[in-house]
Amino acid sequence: MASAAGHRTGKVAEADAGPREMPEDVAHLPVRNHLLLVIGIMIASLMQVLDVTIANVAIPHMQASLSATPDTVSWVLTSYIIASAVAMPITGWLADRIGSRRLFLGSVVVFVLASMLCGVAQNLEEMVIFRAIQGIGGAFIAPLSQSSLLDTTRPSRQAQIIALWGMGVIIGPIVGPVLGGYLTEVLDWRWVFFVNVPFGVICMVILLAELPDGGVRRRRFDLFGFALIAIALTSLQLLLDRGNVVDWFTSLETWVYGFLVISGAWVLVIHLATARQPLFDRHLFADVNFLIALFFLFVVGATMFATLAILPPMLQNLFGYDVIDTGIVLMPRGVGVLLTMQLSGIWLRRGYDGRWLVLLGLVIGAWALFDMASWSLETDRTHFIVTGFIQGLGIGLVFIPLNAAAFATLPQRLRTDGSSLLNLARSVGSSIGISIVMTLAARNLQRNHAQLAEHVTPDLASAIDPAALDLYRPYSESVLAIANAEVTRQAAMIAYLDDFMLMAWLSLAAIPLVFLMRKTPRYGK
Repeated sequence: MASAAGHRTGKVAEADAGPREMPEDVAHLPVRNHLLLVIGIMIASLMQVLDVTIANVAIPHMQASLSATPDTVSWVLTSYIIASAVAMPITGWLADRIGSRRLFLGSVVVFVLASMLCGVAQNLEEMVIFRAIQGIGGAFIAPLSQSSLLDTTRPSRQAQIIALWGMGVIIGPIVGPVLGGYLTEVLDWRWVFFVNVPFGVICMVILLAELPDGGVRRRRFDLFGFALIAIALTSLQLLLDRGNVVDWFTSLETWVYGFLVISGAWVLVIHLATARQPLFDRHLFADVNFLIALFFLFVVGATMFATLAILPPMLQNLFGYDVIDTGIVLMPRGVGVLLTMQLSGIWLRRGYDGRWLVLLGLVIGAWALFDMASWSLETDRTHFIVTGFIQGLGIGLVFIPLNAAAFATLPQRLRTDGSSLLNLARSVGSSIGISIVMTLAARNLQRNHAQLAEHVTPDLASAIDPAALDLYRPYSESVLAIANAEVTRQAAMIAYLDDFMLMAWLSLAAIPLVFLMRKTPRYGK
């Protein structure tokens, strides 16, 4: 107990101090009520993950209420994503500088207060500013929640605690649109933000009572490195968001964004390799398992979140499902994730090789995507549910072993930095994946429509009774409109199938990296 009290005082540690020696299976930061702390951290994590997608459903209602155009209202989402992406990389530095406990508590306070301000915003400018502030608060919650759970959990239980944390990360994007749609329809779009307030208060009380502090450490802030990251990530997000609007590289605007992304990333790599005290400790990039997990989570973010982004519009626009029905169809995917996440944690604790779990998960996920690429407009709800459940099984098998492998060989002092990079890779991967599939869907829709329309010719009328043609001649415009709508529907379905096929091949392409991973030790450091 004295050790826990010592940590709470937040004594300054030397910059070069390594992780202190401790018994093999003892948490780095023991707490009195671990279960209560886990509940508080999970509430914070779920709030942050849900808010990424919960507002999407309310966008049309916000547009009318805030007198915005379809182009400008998108900044409600873009401002949150950019602010979160830019702030997330400095999580480790801030946690060392002011203490992880203070930073976590401050992040939750900022997030909840910004949620309240979003709920009372009277115009688009206020909403964009408040969403950016909310994004900054939420940026620190994801990596701090993961590193705090690892620091307060015995090494032998860390795989299972990562599984628990992963459930919130994966389930959030599935539940978010359904919850957002329900709140918007039953109450008002402002409740999409107000719902964070009661949960935020509960979270704050628990964290104040139980969250320990890992102390502070003197560490120079790499302003130049941070500026490069901010330029590259902001330009990348603007490129992804604005690309479709301005027809990508036919516009000078996208060339400017592309130049800033490439030049910023190129100079950043050189800076991180040569600077005396870079923003991220170079030991992070010397860990093979961490690097491979970083890339894998980028791929998982691209394939999983991209799939989740195109399924709701497909089900609603082509199959006529409402928001609630769409949520019911997508829920089994979350059930599959929950099942294999818990099984992965148990298997890793018993000494199973995580590499084989990742391999199996990638194969299962790719199989599900190939099956999705064979869907048609006649596919029934049961098929959607079964395939989604199978895909969820694959995601759960990949996510937990990767996180366990990433942290198994990292020193404790690098966990927060490592967690911020892993979450950033997943976030950037999802942004890129969503942008790619949306762009391809829009372009393939036009191409497929043109190809299908070529076969709708007057020659088809030869198979129809001329008397019937005379009967329907007064309704020719309506008939043509119906025919065009059906061609568009078929073209859109083919475009979605092309996206699923691309995601399937991307999943298979990542498999060779599994054989570069090292076996995950049974007990983490």
